[in-house]
Amino acid sequence: MTRDPADLTVADYLDGAREMAAAPFLAHLLAEEAAQRTTDPATAAGIRASFPGPTTTRTETD
Repeated sequence: MTRDPADLTVADYLDGAREMAAAPFLAHLLAEEAAQRTTDPATAAGIRASFPGPTTTRTETD
């Protein structure tokens, strides 16, 4: 992988999103970047649907 974010591809962002599935917010951010870099609106919508934003509801635990 490259160190320059400008060199990253849609596939790079999607790979990162899949790797971050256990961290939904990070996965969502990477997928959103991939969707923004995609020229096809249907593909972008599919990416966004696959990685929806995490809920902001917080549950307190003891």
